[in-house]
Order: sequence, then structure tokens, then C-alpha cells
Amino acid sequence: MNVSAPFAAITPASGQMRGRVHVFPLRVYYEDTDAGGIVYYANYLKFAERGRTEFLRTLGIEQQRVREETGLQFVMHEGEVKYKKPARLDDILIVETVLAKLGAASVTMRQSIKRGGDELVTFTAHVACTGADGKPMRMPAQVKTVLETCLEN
Repeated sequence: MNVSAPFAAITPASGQMRGRVHVFPLRVYYEDTDAGGIVYYANYLKFAERGRTEFLRTLGIEQQRVREETGLQFVMHEGEVKYKKPARLDDILIVETVLAKLGAASVTMRQSIKRGGDELVTFTAHVACTGADGKPMRMPAQVKTVLETCLEN
């Protein structure tokens, strides 16, 4: 009897594309909060990273596979964050990710973390494309072509 067979079809949720916006839901767990039950500020950066990763995965760009096949790595270069309202234990949040700018060796994504209709945090991620040596690397054509389909107007 193959006990793991029923679990073969279970995979983590990657969110979905709604037009050119990637929508990724998540729940706030106890581990995400401080002693007062409010999300610790640095954890919003983790939530945003998950949103960017799942945005790429939804497009068929799995970072580990791309790195193995092409040597390309996406490396956070700079980020701008604005905290507006706190999230709390058990809140359901939505991370929205939009591709704002695409260069030969860079990507800029704008993100918003929301609870219901309230925008809690905004984040702009400036991501560089590098090789395994850490030096800038032009994005492979197949990756850039896929990303161009999602570029914000």
C-alpha cells in the first residue's frame, strides 16, 4: 500500500493571475507576530518574497530550475516599503504583485499586502539578474518573453 499516494495531488497554493496582477493569499500565524499579536514588521518582507516567488511560479518560472538550466538568479537589489496598518494573528492577507519594469538584467515589482479592502503595506522590489558568480547577467530570452506578457502598461 502506498501511503503517500493520496498526498501526491496536494501541493501548496501558488495563488493566481487576475489579468496582470498576481494574487497570493496567506494567513497570519502565531510565529508571524510579536508579543502583542501584531505582525512583526520584517515578516511583511517574507510575505512579499513569497508573493514574488509564486508570481514567477504561476508563470512557469521556477527559480531553482531556471538557475540550474541557465545560471540565472534573481537577487534583491533594493526595496522600498511603507507600513500603513498592522495585520494581526489569524488575519487572511492577500499579496498582490505587479511587474512594473523589465530591463535586460533587472525586474521591478510593485506589491501590496491587503486585508479585505484595507491596504496594509506597499513594497517595491528592485531585483537584479545575476549569474552564480554574482555578476550581472542578461535575462535569458525565454524568461524575458514570459515576463513581458505581464508587464504593467
